Amino acid sequence: MTLTAENLGKRWSGDVWGIRNASLDLDDGVVGLLGPNGAGKSTFMQVIATVTKPTEGRLYWNGADVAASPNDVRSVLGYLPQDFGVYPNLTATEFLEYMAALKGLPGGVARDRIDELLAVTNLEEYRGRKLSGYSGGMRQRVGIAQALLNDPDLLIVDEPTVGLDPAERVRFRNVIGDLTEDRLVILSTHIVTDVESTATELVVLDDGRLLTQTTPEALIDEVDGMTWEWTVSSDRLTAVKRSHPVTKTVRRAGGVLVRAVSPDRPDPDATAVEPTLEDAYLWTIEHDGGA
Repeated sequence: MTLTAENLGKRWSGDVWGIRNASLDLDDGVVGLLGPNGAGKSTFMQVIATVTKPTEGRLYWNGADVAASPNDVRSVLGYLPQDFGVYPNLTATEFLEYMAALKGLPGGVARDRIDELLAVTNLEEYRGRKLSGYSGGMRQRVGIAQALLNDPDLLIVDEPTVGLDPAERVRFRNVIGDLTEDRLVILSTHIVTDVESTATELVVLDDGRLLTQTTPEALIDEVDGMTWEWTVSSDRLTAVKRSHPVTKTVRRAGGVLVRAVSPDRPDPDATAVEPTLEDAYLWTIEHDGGA
């Protein structure tokens, strides 16, 4: 499975662009699409999912132009948009049966698949409850289930863990980790922990621009020897945040433990520490995004 974007751009109005000049090549595996809110992640995924057409550039799925042959993508697509709506008067089972029919799944196949996905998303106990009685997190799990109904070759999930509690986040990451064989999964998020244990590749967007396409290991290597921790007084914290990309602060009795990324030692008391993916991501947004 291959997805190729060539100078892809989407203009919403006037000089307002969702994405601009985005070029990349993606193969099988889990791709973490990272970026702050408003970076263009949802726009990019809407173009890939054929929800909206690009204003400029080209998108290819397995070599076929998506604009010319959108059904080539739609027939193998599983999609969970950020704003996922449900029919409140349907139960989870009824809703998934309806979605399976729209996707063209035969009845017997659909029933088996629905049973499997209700178990995967921990909704078996609530399958007969109307969706109007579901919490936000439960509705999100229904959305994840419907995206997986047709066992898609291309799975696109936009901020999928919004509304999920920590245990549900772990469950979702485990599900994604089991889906990597012979398919392309694009997982959009601004939460680094959603992708650090599952993604084989990362794409970082900011302000509609593609900052980098790389592996998690390579991104971390870029800040090797640049991650520091030291303790500052509370009244110095604001000044430190102005001077350095701070990735973490922990208040302690003796002051505030600061973790930051800097090519040079930021303070005489700063100690070098092993970088994490979040350190590398925030440095990329701060450094390359502001370039």
